Amino acid sequence: MSTELLPPVAPDVLADAVEQLSARLRKKLDAAISGCADQASTTADGAAEVHFGEDATVTLRPGPSGTVTNAEQAVCTCLLAPRCLHRAAVLGAAPIADGEGDTGGADDSGTGKAAGSGTASDTGAGPEEAAPTAPAADVAATVVSPAALTAAQVLAATALWDAAAEALSAGVTAGGAVVQAELLRAAHTARLAGLPRAEAAALRVVRSLRAARERSEGQRLADLTGAFRELLAGTALLASGSADTEAAGSPRRVYEQGGSLRVYGLCREPVLSATGYGGVTTHLVGSDGAGYTVSDVRPGGLARVKGAGSASVALGGAVLDHAGLARGGLRIVGATVSADGRLGAGRGVSATPLCGVDWSEEPAAALFTRPVQEAMAAVLADGAPEAGGPGRTAPSLLGCDVEVIGAAGDSVVVRVAGEGPLLRLRPAHPHPELPHAANLRRIAEHPGLALRVLGRPDLDRAATLRSLAVGPVPGASATLRLPDAWKGRADLGYDRLQGEHFPRETAGSADCGPVTAGPDPLAEAPLWRVRRLLETGVAGGRRAVAEAGRGTDAASLSARLTRAELGVAAHLAQALTMEAGRRPRDTFGRLTDPSADAYARAWLASAVHLAAAERSLVAASWS
Repeated sequence: MSTELLPPVAPDVLADAVEQLSARLRKKLDAAISGCADQASTTADGAAEVHFGEDATVTLRPGPSGTVTNAEQAVCTCLLAPRCLHRAAVLGAAPIADGEGDTGGADDSGTGKAAGSGTASDTGAGPEEAAPTAPAADVAATVVSPAALTAAQVLAATALWDAAAEALSAGVTAGGAVVQAELLRAAHTARLAGLPRAEAAALRVVRSLRAARERSEGQRLADLTGAFRELLAGTALLASGSADTEAAGSPRRVYEQGGSLRVYGLCREPVLSATGYGGVTTHLVGSDGAGYTVSDVRPGGLARVKGAGSASVALGGAVLDHAGLARGGLRIVGATVSADGRLGAGRGVSATPLCGVDWSEEPAAALFTRPVQEAMAAVLADGAPEAGGPGRTAPSLLGCDVEVIGAAGDSVVVRVAGEGPLLRLRPAHPHPELPHAANLRRIAEHPGLALRVLGRPDLDRAATLRSLAVGPVPGASATLRLPDAWKGRADLGYDRLQGEHFPRETAGSADCGPVTAGPDPLAEAPLWRVRRLLETGVAGGRRAVAEAGRGTDAASLSARLTRAELGVAAHLAQALTMEAGRRPRDTFGRLTDPSADAYARAWLASAVHLAAAERSLVAASWS
């Protein structure tokens, strides 16, 4: 279903439209939504129109922001308007507008701190937030002790938990527009109560539900499962009343005074999200080894991603572009820095270019001299919150020297220098129009090549590094030979490696056999059975989990987990299937306990334990 011609709609506007429908019309809503987006057209004044026969036309007229933010901007010509099916269907087919809240930890643009102290995410990009324009003295934050949540915030979190539990119980098959509207209503209430992180998590679930029901390309059931886990874990913490205001998140990214900084470029990373944002993030390292980023992420597709790689850097009047900054540096006076290491571009910030540093020089060299096991332990401790907790963030950057062994599927198998572990190098972004995958395929053709790699550990795969940039290993003969203009590094998302960049003695032969990627403790453990059970619940709802708990499959699941000494996982999975099938009824066949609260808690307990167990196995694979 194409929604390109329909403007984004605020969550509360859609929730109000669905709430006004009668019970009879709500049953027809999903069918009405499925076809109306293909009938959309635009008018001369920029409004969007959808025609329903000759008697009804729905017009969406967004405001200056390009978003439908109030009910008066969505009108229908039928006699039942505004409580009509036509208007609700068009609003339901339109994209959901981003909330004003920050996730408080997850950066939806896929950017964040680098070099050991920052965060980022992949899960769907959000708009690039403007840096503060106030003087530096005004942006300095006052350090105060976190306050407790208010009663209104606890009530809003409880309502959001109830809505999320009902959506989980329904699953993708029954999670239509009505279920989504209830979740959007609760998300809007959470936003008004000052819970922006919970609102952002709820919007991610609704968008993923929509994509799953529409069978959108690139939609993964694992992503929706993770979104449900983060939403339920976050709202459970908030609804308990034991959390502080830091768990609620911040309505906007807060920039603090950073003083004078000297930062040096490391690499560029393309950013292309499923929600229509694109751009680039340039990773930097400070003279003290701290990591920073400069990002340019805005609405746009692949063309903007390619153009942003050489666009000018909007930071304190700097004359560099992102390609130059990735291989150069900046001296920043009056710098403003967010908690995730993003550099602000407000008034009072000035920047002058500096000569860049090679990866073999400090402070960049410290990234590659640290033992990989120690670096990975720091990533797990610092860059990733507790498994299943709210606001999961992407890990920090990790660098190491490796020797190429060969290709294994779509990965490049390498061994860390000094008899280190086997790693799998995978593209940081799989889009075929970006050179990530092509560069890795060319690298795989040169077994024995010594390589210096900078990337982001994949915390969902065993011993896997999402590579962002590569360079030659100092002192090695069989290593990359890059042009002088590249300053000793190649950004895999923008630069294209050619045959002349490789030494001839490492060219692989055509009859080279398949390469073994080494042991994968995550794939060998029977935890995949628990993952399948949880994803079955997300796809088919509570009823599907109850069906999976009957017969020999449930006994086989428990037995295999117990034999693998995963007794806790077996107990939680069994408790989940039992709770899914527990539907007590009275003598008239009516449910005596229709609430999905206990089922959602059982599902969340199993999901959190699974995430923690998988994280432990991933950490062990790096040793």
